Amino acid sequence: MGARFTFIFAVVAAFGAATGGTFSKAVASDILDEWANVKTPAVPEIKTVTVERGTTALIMGDLMNQTCGKRPRCVAALPAIKKLLGEARAAKVAVIYSLPPNTTTADFIADVAPAADEPSVQSGVDKFFKTNLEQILKDKGIQTVILVGTSAEGLVTYTGGVAALRGFNVIIPADGMASVEAFAEQYVAWHMTHAPTISPKVTLTRTDMIKF
Repeated sequence: MGARFTFIFAVVAAFGAATGGTFSKAVASDILDEWANVKTPAVPEIKTVTVERGTTALIMGDLMNQTCGKRPRCVAALPAIKKLLGEARAAKVAVIYSLPPNTTTADFIADVAPAADEPSVQSGVDKFFKTNLEQILKDKGIQTVILVGTSAEGLVTYTGGVAALRGFNVIIPADGMASVEAFAEQYVAWHMTHAPTISPKVTLTRTDMIKF
């Protein structure tokens, strides 16, 4: 054991000497040390999507005056979301709303508020948690969900991820997910198209690239 340890130590020492000590620095480094030097990945691929009307639902996520209404990036996304909502309704696609805790349907931004016959669920970032969202989707024969709303790093990441893990296809319009800051939206676009198990079920697109 002693000879083996001596040999390993000698190899490590020699490697460190040959690399000018960078080996020990590399081992000690973490993402926080590397933060300023990390290269932004390439833009994820976006695709045109033609959905099946009878098996697709549009989830309108947490578009409340208290949340979206106070986030400039979300307010800026509202025209695209409103247009998508109108197209989905015209195509008779199921529309489902979500609310965050401590809000009511009266708190939805008026331009994108639910119609009387459109169901809603209320939960935290994962809209499947302690709600009947999955049952609503199954009862309607839904296989694909289009997910828009705020925040990207909360609602879109968790509800979209859980939907994928439960077997649903997930369509995410990049111009329909909003956060307080751009980096969160950038991260989510990358994460949802690269996460193991989840990414094969996810399609990144834009609202004007969705055809009903």
